[in-house]
Amino acid sequence: MVAIKEIPVAQIRRPLPRQTDPDKVQALMESIAAEGLREPIDVLEVDGEYYGFSGCHRYEAHQRLGKEMIRCRVRHAPKSVLKMHLA
Repeated sequence: MVAIKEIPVAQIRRPLPRQTDPDKVQALMESIAAEGLREPIDVLEVDGEYYGFSGCHRYEAHQRLGKEMIRCRVRHAPKSVLKMHLA
């Protein structure tokens, strides 16, 4: 089941390091500040914890803007699915 939720940015774990393009982050910051987030980021909810593996530019833009909440497409998953993402 997938749900759209506002989740505190600080509660989303990003277990895999990602390289972001500073120009893309800056452009997203301007867009988000003017219009809000158009496309939610995808997160897995495993045992009440949120894990993000995509949307790294949108996530970083929210952090830099000091936004406390981010709109997410949340998919509930067991630990086995989380382990596949971490492999």
